[in-house]
Amino acid sequence: MGGSEMRVYGGVTGADRMAERRAQLIEAGLDLLGGTEGDQLTVRRVCRKAGLTPRYFYESFADRDELVSAVYDHVVQTIAAGALAAVEAAGPRAEAKIRAGLTSIVRAVAEDRRHGRVLFSVTLTDPLLARRRLESSRFFARLLIGQARQSYGVPDSPQLELVAQFVVGGLAQTLTAWLAGTLSLSEAEIVAECVEIFTALADRKAPAASG
Repeated sequence: MGGSEMRVYGGVTGADRMAERRAQLIEAGLDLLGGTEGDQLTVRRVCRKAGLTPRYFYESFADRDELVSAVYDHVVQTIAAGALAAVEAAGPRAEAKIRAGLTSIVRAVAEDRRHGRVLFSVTLTDPLLARRRLESSRFFARLLIGQARQSYGVPDSPQLELVAQFVVGGLAQTLTAWLAGTLSLSEAEIVAECVEIFTALADRKAPAASG
């Protein structure tokens, strides 16, 4: 094991230290990208925020865009994991699962506004983010389709894909407006209204599964 990355200092391997530095850079990138000047994120600024030199930046990321992608993936994975865990813990009732998933998502963007800005802010016009947002909308639509199959027995179809894309896009726009302050509703009210909409759409598709 000749590489310096395999050496152990104070009980911590080089690979572990590298992972820690990568996590620091992603957190610093989230601070900057999710802040008020997200489009001004640069390698120099993120290194200064993380307290690391550019040498350590380039051991984890090829360039700024690769860091932006990692930050975005981190946000999507955090929110998706929280929502899926909430759904799994909600019990067998479909409406309870819908409420649990929506509560988790809304709370995640409310508690950490950086997440909401990275996912939804219209002021972040980076072409890379636009592309990643399109990819994540497809990802969340597939999660929604999976839950529809599991909870309602709805088979895959272009119609179900349409409904999933409609719901995901509508939720994203709703949370965008809410975070921007143009929707004067509480967190509980946002969840309640969205649950009603999601449940109505799910119930509408459910009979097609048995018919």
